[in-house]
Amino acid sequence: MKLLKNTIALALCSTFALPAIADGIDIYGKANLSLQSSDKGEGSFSEIKSNASRLGFKGKYKLDNELEVVYKLEFEVGIDGTEKNGQSIWARSQYVGLKGGFGEILVGKNDTVLKQSQGKVDLFGDLNGDIKHLWKGENRVGNTVTYKTPKMNGFQLGATYVAADSVEADSAYSLAVFYGDKSLKKSKIFASVATDSNLKGYDVTRATVQGKVSKFVVGGMVQTQKNQSTGDKMDGAMVSAAYKMGKTTLKGQYQMADFNGGDTKYGTSVGADYKLGKNTKLYGFYTNLNMDSQATQDYVAVGVEYKF
Repeated sequence: MKLLKNTIALALCSTFALPAIADGIDIYGKANLSLQSSDKGEGSFSEIKSNASRLGFKGKYKLDNELEVVYKLEFEVGIDGTEKNGQSIWARSQYVGLKGGFGEILVGKNDTVLKQSQGKVDLFGDLNGDIKHLWKGENRVGNTVTYKTPKMNGFQLGATYVAADSVEADSAYSLAVFYGDKSLKKSKIFASVATDSNLKGYDVTRATVQGKVSKFVVGGMVQTQKNQSTGDKMDGAMVSAAYKMGKTTLKGQYQMADFNGGDTKYGTSVGADYKLGKNTKLYGFYTNLNMDSQATQDYVAVGVEYKF
């Protein structure tokens, strides 16, 4: 794997003629495939899914005046044969920016700070139990400028500005306040409050908290959202919990979306991860999405994930 990484890095740097960045390049990725039985309300069927498998290149390079240039080029790879617009590889976060004593500013395509504010409280992210299936706000958008302050006593401020990009369109923004470490390694608590304004037709406000107690990791999130076109509102809540015993982690998650004057939808997921090595795990999960007036959805899966 090390030889493969070095070969790819050499090829990339040779192609783009960036010898100065070559020493700082980091090639990373994730292969995540599951074999599952899916029922979207019309009967069950089997499928193999590539759950946001990806390949990325990122790095930094020191400049004058204690500044660093930072960059990321990340792609999703449909290793199950999935294609988007006829392509099996498509863009995820891709940006370039500057980092220094003032904080960090990034320009390009990126997750909004509201999306980032969830930390790791969504235990079924990229799977069928991902919170994005019931809530708005999980946006990765282009034409953005994102700024984050340095951390001060565990606190950090963030803002994403989305340029209008045309005469007919309106600009949008996302704001967030973070506290602690989302990986819960440098702190036992992670918390955030965030809001979107005019982002993909919705205003969203979200608050998140997650903490570690012994072998338990528990978290929760509340969200309100408003459709700017119709005025329809949604109030939602989510709780998640994980318990680690040896190489096995048991986890569960419950999500609710109450649409004022309309449906109340529920998402329930349970699963287990088994660690085979530092970067590899086997997993299984069951997800039920009770969509009220729409068809109920059920998913049962086993899979493997390898990170590099």
